[in-house]
Amino acid sequence: MAKKRILFTLPPTSRYSSRKEWEHACWWKISKSKNLELLITSYERHNLVMRAAVIDRINSGKKSKQIAEELYLSPQTVSSIKKALNESNYRSYRERGKIERKRKIYSRSMSKIRRKPHGRPVRTKYGIVYLPY
Repeated sequence: MAKKRILFTLPPTSRYSSRKEWEHACWWKISKSKNLELLITSYERHNLVMRAAVIDRINSGKKSKQIAEELYLSPQTVSSIKKALNESNYRSYRERGKIERKRKIYSRSMSKIRRKPHGRPVRTKYGIVYLPY
């Protein structure tokens, strides 16, 4: 029989007024433990390291384009991390799109709609003329 290894204990949810407060307390406890390696994947570790590297380069005064090229990241990622520094909260481009980005307008008012010419186009020395079929 394998011996159970207790890494850390998380506080019960009943101590907190909201789920968000509880998650914050749990994250603080997990981040202080030395067993974080057991909880995150190599992909998540890579993302954390890259975000920390971007913050380091922003603080050293480098431009966004330089950071993106140096770390092989998209400009959107660097921009999201810059915004996270200002807001003290990281949200991905996808999360921001749900609220902040402008929605595309697919329908226009009738006055702005261009009507397609009917007939087949024939190129002349005066331009394109549309002849009936």
